[in-house]
Amino acid sequence: MKFAVVNFPGSNCDMDLYYAIRDGIKEEVELVDYRETSLDGFDGVLIPGGFSYGDYLRSGAIAVHAPVVKEIVRFANEGKIVLGICNGFQILTELGLLPGALIRNEKSRFICETVTLKVINDKTAFTNCYQENEEIRIPIAHGEGRYYCDDKTLAELKANDQIIFKYDRNVNGSVDQIAGVTNKQKNVLGMMPHPERAIEDILGSDDGLKLFQSIINYQVRVNN
Repeated sequence: MKFAVVNFPGSNCDMDLYYAIRDGIKEEVELVDYRETSLDGFDGVLIPGGFSYGDYLRSGAIAVHAPVVKEIVRFANEGKIVLGICNGFQILTELGLLPGALIRNEKSRFICETVTLKVINDKTAFTNCYQENEEIRIPIAHGEGRYYCDDKTLAELKANDQIIFKYDRNVNGSVDQIAGVTNKQKNVLGMMPHPERAIEDILGSDDGLKLFQSIINYQVRVNN
């Protein structure tokens, strides 16, 4: 499987993702510049965290106008794997590929710590190596990571099993303690925590590795 890690001006977690793929699951991966207009030849697209375009206007609001974004949308619409982490999650909601929005944390301060997540849905391309209700330790680092949606959208997320990860406590004020959601087709995942920073015990946790392994398992099933 070949992954593209899309790099925007201000991305700072691109190399973390690159090494998570190359060294963690030992798959092929390339950094792709935001000015590229083709993602042909790739099987999955990863959008890293950071501060694309300095988070001016609103996190992710400027990045959605970059040339490569049309290809990200095509990937999502064709049912291919798209994963957005932190700023990548913000970009995916700005694009409308995922429901809801990410707003300022409840206490309006940047949070950087390792938190406990609960796996809500273990039957997706991103979670099939986990167990339902499994608790995992994953780092967060965000100032605008508070997930928001209205009551109707929340009901739809629950009905369609689109809520994938929840915090075990009120970390940032997110609605229903949501940490990660998918689209209805479940090929697009956005999450605020950083699994790419939790792929080795020496980092404090290797719980993020299963997310990337899950993608490989899913792709093998699809190809067979």
